[in-house]
Amino acid sequence: LKAFEEDIIGHQETNNSNNKGTSNSVVAVVAESALAQKEEENVRLRQELNECQEQLSMLHNMVKQLQVDMDRTNRGGASDGGEKVATTTNTTAKAKSAKKKKKKEEFSSEEEDYEEEESSSEEEEDDDDEDDDDDDDDDDEDDESDWGSDSSSSSSSDSEVGGAYKGLEGRAKWLKKNTVTSKKKTKDPNAPKVKKVEAKKESLVSSKDHEAIRAPKSILPEEGLTAAMLNKKVQEIASQRGRRGTDPRQLLRQFEGLSRLSMKFGPRIEIPILMYVISAQFGLQRTMDDYMDTATWKACASYLERISKVIVDEGYRLGVENIDEADFVLGAAGKASNRMKAAATVGGAMEAVAADEKLVNPHTGEEETEDERAERLRVEKEAAMTDAEKKTIPVVGSLSLHMSRLEEEYTKSLQKISHHTPEYVTRLRDESKLVVLLSKMQSYFEREGMTTEAAQMAELHIEHIYYRHDSIARQVDKAAEYYETFGEVAMLHPACVSNQPGGSDPATSHPAASSGKPVMDEANSVAEKTDYGELMNKLCTYVYKHGTEQARKRSTICHVYHHALHDRFTDARDLLLMSHLQENIYDVGDITTMILFNRMMAQLGMCAFRQGKIWECHQCLTEVCSGKVRELLAQGVSLGRFSDKTPEQEKAEKRRQVPYYQHINLDLLEACHLISAMLLEVPNMAAASMGGDAAHGRRARPISRAFRKHQDIYAHQVFTGPPEQTRDYVMRAAKALSKGDWKSCVDLCTDLDVWNLVPGDGSAEAIKMMLASKIKLEGLRTYMFAFSAQYDSLSLDQLCGMFEMSKNDVHSVVSKMMINRELYASWDQPTATIVLRKVEPSPVQVMALQFAEKASNLVEANERLLDATTGNDQWKGRGGDRGDQNDENRFGNRGGRGGYQQGGYQNRGNKQSGGRHQKRDGGNRGRGQGRGGRGRGRKSGGGRGGQRRDNKRY
Repeated sequence: LKAFEEDIIGHQETNNSNNKGTSNSVVAVVAESALAQKEEENVRLRQELNECQEQLSMLHNMVKQLQVDMDRTNRGGASDGGEKVATTTNTTAKAKSAKKKKKKEEFSSEEEDYEEEESSSEEEEDDDDEDDDDDDDDDDEDDESDWGSDSSSSSSSDSEVGGAYKGLEGRAKWLKKNTVTSKKKTKDPNAPKVKKVEAKKESLVSSKDHEAIRAPKSILPEEGLTAAMLNKKVQEIASQRGRRGTDPRQLLRQFEGLSRLSMKFGPRIEIPILMYVISAQFGLQRTMDDYMDTATWKACASYLERISKVIVDEGYRLGVENIDEADFVLGAAGKASNRMKAAATVGGAMEAVAADEKLVNPHTGEEETEDERAERLRVEKEAAMTDAEKKTIPVVGSLSLHMSRLEEEYTKSLQKISHHTPEYVTRLRDESKLVVLLSKMQSYFEREGMTTEAAQMAELHIEHIYYRHDSIARQVDKAAEYYETFGEVAMLHPACVSNQPGGSDPATSHPAASSGKPVMDEANSVAEKTDYGELMNKLCTYVYKHGTEQARKRSTICHVYHHALHDRFTDARDLLLMSHLQENIYDVGDITTMILFNRMMAQLGMCAFRQGKIWECHQCLTEVCSGKVRELLAQGVSLGRFSDKTPEQEKAEKRRQVPYYQHINLDLLEACHLISAMLLEVPNMAAASMGGDAAHGRRARPISRAFRKHQDIYAHQVFTGPPEQTRDYVMRAAKALSKGDWKSCVDLCTDLDVWNLVPGDGSAEAIKMMLASKIKLEGLRTYMFAFSAQYDSLSLDQLCGMFEMSKNDVHSVVSKMMINRELYASWDQPTATIVLRKVEPSPVQVMALQFAEKASNLVEANERLLDATTGNDQWKGRGGDRGDQNDENRFGNRGGRGGYQQGGYQNRGNKQSGGRHQKRDGGNRGRGQGRGGRGRGRKSGGGRGGQRRDNKRY
């Protein structure tokens, strides 16, 4: 500590000598550098002083602990010795405190000079330091009190300072230049933080209020404003877009202000600025997950409506204006730099200013400004234009791209907004506005011959109407027209919507009560006159003719979906088969198109179900409903614990979700799938368990594996309560149908609430009637399969009474079963009975058939092993003869294509007989001969140049 004090004293003396030797002729730069060095030295000394204080406090604590220990050892003993130690300790503490205060006083002179040079930004830091030093002073005082110092010792040390600093304590004694005696106040440690937070809040509020109050029209004065000045300002603001530190919302407000000022100059000035405004609105979304808020979207749609009104109703057309913003910015910068260079020459700035070119009007000879010249040139250029050129408005940007972005932002907003809120319902009103705007833009592009853009607009139009039933679409369009004409229903006067009729006297009743609630005139309504099926056909035809390959595929899918939604199953099926979409859908490469295809197949299956085509319904729905239905239809995201999806994949999947108002009801879809599977699988299971294939020792092939899985789960339940879900209803109905209780099955299937979700008048009743008839029919077939072995004959009248079917229907069903060899029986016409025949094989015959099958399988396994050993199972004659080219075996035996063909490979090919599996070669067991080469030996191929590839199907 003594060494440190000596360093401080020496440094002070050095500084005093330097200050005395400084003359007035020192250069300002040298003074600044010296001041900076002094500041750095002062900071270093301050840090060392703080370290010294910390060490001193540590010594105080150590001495205090020693004093406590000594008091304990000497307690009750030598009291005089303890008093002596205490007196010595107090004396040491007084000396140290006096030295410390002296050191601070010596350092105060340098700190006063340093305080005079500090800036306003450093004053806040000094305040914080004052708080910290006050805390340190408090600690020092506590330490002194711990050392047992009395008031006389402290006052004597203070009196040594004397002068103007008498009565001051803490840092004020050696930092303050203007000494003012003040009382010490206790400060709240949280007060500075609270003040800073409040100051920030006030600054934010004031800035927001300032931005809100600031009017965009104040960008340019309205007095003396010309179109040239407006265009110049627009280009200046447009050049700032994309720069670092530029606020896009501020640019948008400026563009909107300029668009209001441009309305009086006509469409040629207004429309280009509106295009800039629309681009700035789309530029507010920085990420893919951000969506445009409702107010901004409506403003953007209104700007596009204004543009459509100009180009469609007034006959204008949009041209292309090529503006390189980089050249604009570089040109302005280059001009400024040239002036700076001229001002830096020997002549100086006055000659550079005088050398500026003076602008003179060639017509009047008077001087004019740059703005006046630009306006004059613009007027002269427009005067020289033809009528067609005047109707062309050059703009920056693509109108079709803006429409695509507007539709995309609308879809994203519906994906992000919760469908449980009123905001979602309000947002759906904007779809009618979007559809009208798309139709206007399509008509404009068709007029201008831009078929690609017109097809793009038509495709977007299709994707916003294909999912709506005609009845729903008509009501939605009527509601949109009503809202456009009268506004919100809630905003109408209460007298308009009251149930009490009003009088004609305005003195006693409101005039609005006499007319009542406003009603749209249906005769003049556009929605009543629209044929949505014809509109859909027209739009799809245009896209088929002029659209891209991707657009044609999506339009075809939407067209099939619309047909299926309106129960036109035949048209939808034919269009799907002619387009070959089922073959090419996996080569599309676009996941959204695959999702749209899955939605179309689901709707086509439900259409077949409503039409009573149970087999077609099951074929359409079996692939979609067999696994993850929600993911395949993009109606939900599965986020399980063991999901292997990355965060990027999850975000991409969320972006592909279909909006809620376009969802297909999953309960309705599941009901159609499971009921169709039940009507097919229950008779099949009855035939397999009671006769047919079971009697021959063979297992029946399941039609619906998903249905059998659900049925096994339901059958293995320990306790089955009343049905709650759609699946429970169908499983219980299937159990009743398998027992022959078709009435319970009908009640369970027709009591489902999901049938009320089917659009169309009377659709639910039609579905229930269809279900009753189909369940009766399949119940009859199940009964015949299950119990025919117990009867020798059955009466037709008895079957009609059991299943409440007509004689013609029962006769048709039983006859079809006889023809398909499902029922071994015959009709006895005089008695109207069914005579059943016992043709089941005996147990010995069953064992013989099983032995024949196993022997055949063994022979085939030996042949495959022999081919693998000799290497004859490889292609060796790809370029061999193609046989005789008389390939009459159309299915299984294609006459030696590429050097290989075996005769009689498939039973279906040549109607072979002689066993179940005719996979032997030409003429071996079933005498099946491949026409291409007529091979008669074993492994005889149809083509001459190659070998047979066994156990494959071609």
